[in-house]
Amino acid sequence: MNGRDGTSWSLLHRRSVGGLVWSGGIPSGIRMRQACVLRSRRPSCVKGICHRGLLEPLGRPASRRTPLAVVLAQQASSPGKEKGKSSGISSGVRLEQIFLTFKNRELLKGVSWEVKKGERAGLVGMNGTGKTTQLKIISGAIEADSGQVVKAKHNMKIVYLTQEFDVQLSRTVREEFSSVYEEGLKVIRRQEAIQKEIEDATEDMDRLSSLLDELNDLSKKSVDLDVNLLDKKIDRVMQQLGFRREDNDRLVASYSGGWQMRLCLGKSLLQDPDLLLLDEPTNHLDLETIQWLEDYLKQQEVPMVIVSHDREFLDQLCTKIIETERGKATTFVGNYTQYVQQKRDLLNQQWAAWDKQQKEILRQMELIKRLSGGSQSGRAEAAKKYLAKLREEGNFVERPFIPKKRAFTFPEVKKIGQLVASVKNLTHGYGDKMLFDGVDLTIEKGERVAIIGPNGCGKSTFLRLIMQMEKPISGTVQLGAHNIHANYFEQNQAEALDLDKTVLGTLVAAAPDALLDDVKGLLGRMMFDNAAHSKKVAVLSGGEKARLALAKFMLTKGTLLVLDEPTNHLDIPSKEMLEEAINAFQGSVIAVSHDRYFLKQVATRVLKVEGCGLKDYRWGFDYFLEQDEQERSMMEAKERKVKAIEQKVMKKGRKVPKAEKKRQKKEKGRKFNSAQSAKGKQGKAAKNTKRWK
Repeated sequence: MNGRDGTSWSLLHRRSVGGLVWSGGIPSGIRMRQACVLRSRRPSCVKGICHRGLLEPLGRPASRRTPLAVVLAQQASSPGKEKGKSSGISSGVRLEQIFLTFKNRELLKGVSWEVKKGERAGLVGMNGTGKTTQLKIISGAIEADSGQVVKAKHNMKIVYLTQEFDVQLSRTVREEFSSVYEEGLKVIRRQEAIQKEIEDATEDMDRLSSLLDELNDLSKKSVDLDVNLLDKKIDRVMQQLGFRREDNDRLVASYSGGWQMRLCLGKSLLQDPDLLLLDEPTNHLDLETIQWLEDYLKQQEVPMVIVSHDREFLDQLCTKIIETERGKATTFVGNYTQYVQQKRDLLNQQWAAWDKQQKEILRQMELIKRLSGGSQSGRAEAAKKYLAKLREEGNFVERPFIPKKRAFTFPEVKKIGQLVASVKNLTHGYGDKMLFDGVDLTIEKGERVAIIGPNGCGKSTFLRLIMQMEKPISGTVQLGAHNIHANYFEQNQAEALDLDKTVLGTLVAAAPDALLDDVKGLLGRMMFDNAAHSKKVAVLSGGEKARLALAKFMLTKGTLLVLDEPTNHLDIPSKEMLEEAINAFQGSVIAVSHDRYFLKQVATRVLKVEGCGLKDYRWGFDYFLEQDEQERSMMEAKERKVKAIEQKVMKKGRKVPKAEKKRQKKEKGRKFNSAQSAKGKQGKAAKNTKRWK
């Protein structure tokens, strides 16, 4: 087949079976681009189709060709491109066939996807699959080996909000926000300096002329930069983010991580970005701030690409999910929950197609075995040719990839008493800050208790009190007497690892009685292959240290698990493994976490730290969310009612008495009469005076 440009193409027809592509004729109801793959005799692509990943040059190595299952998943989850349209995009950004090799490993293998105005795309995948790398490629921080990033416009403004907060702690809040407009501020400062110089150069006409010319140029530049609107923009964003006027002069260092995140987000939005890249934006944020962030981002029209392991955040915010797996990217329309269902359906289709192919292969092999050498050897030869053709690149349906299931259980719990922990009349705090005052609490066998609340309210302190690591100012904290042994996972557990030990040595030291095969098996489930066993802890990434710390915790025996932010730095498969292990655990659990999806899976009871006390919700995290929403709505209604009453009182207080109104009217008439008399218009003044009586 010849293209319009004279390029010669070969057309391989395939039949669609269970969502995959099958060799043979093209069935009705399937579009040409979905039912066939074009291959060129020269390494070039047809404009407008190649970027979809449906057109592959023959010159590309087999290892870099897109698997048909991935192609069809991309085709099914995003609308096709209309004929005749150019490869440009009206908004946002598109990745086209991105390849990247990192540390001798092919990290990205023909990644293609796009995000447009109004869309919020979530990048998901296991740690190390290249999610953050894709953000860096878009931002221009690193360059891909091949492929291209297509932008809606040449001067597209891309803002990248990294995991590290880009703030200077020594600045005030106002200075930090204003730092975004450094060029505009330089113009303002120079204008002020020139005005002072002009006052001193009144006798030097040449100097004065030069200054006036420069001032004129700066005035034009200030118009281009909207210098006069900078303060208004900053005031508006500060108000949206929850900052008050009195916060202008507060030091950035005095704010928590959640408020510093708001600063970074505000600085990003002040730049009027065409694309916003967010890398783990919910890290270290409390539940209230995460919910605020979701609501705020939903109101923005700017296209966003979000890397996050927070499944609830992805559920609430994202309009599409882009999964990176084995170097390939697949797009699924919808939020995280919809992605999980779509992927399950796609996998079922792939298995059905593969199973049908295998049955056909067995049938053809039986045919060859039965007919070879006989009078019907021609049919046997045809079967051989069919199998040979089937195994050609693009014809063969690969066995569906299923990531290795990670599963683990905590050490078996022997019989324990009904009472796990008892807190009576607890009072505790630091200096002038009181965290708990007169708290009473009982935790019983089998309960999985979640402790939530804003950062700094005392959640981690409460766990340390449970662990007897701190003594309360007054009151008592006691563990049950019958076989209650607490196993504590601290928030900074990964940082507490011995950097000089090896990966395997760390676990052996933690559980010297454990069988070596069991220890190695756990490391395998935590994604540490045999080569990683001898690695020093010091060379591990943050995510690897977090998984190793969790593995160490899982090997330690205990009947009460006390966990402080256990899901920090874990990828989604690791979180799922932890959830399954906790739900199978026969003892009791006390966990501090801001991961709502995790809490929904494991918590049977919720304690909210509020007003130096603990508010108890006995029916799990979903019940807490319902009650919290009702309480919040009631509080907002009460605040609106109070505000309306205050406005009514203020309006009533501003009401002018009738006697005062009459006096003001007469005084106004007197002044008017005097003014008119002074102009020699006494007659008219006398006439008008009647109006003021």
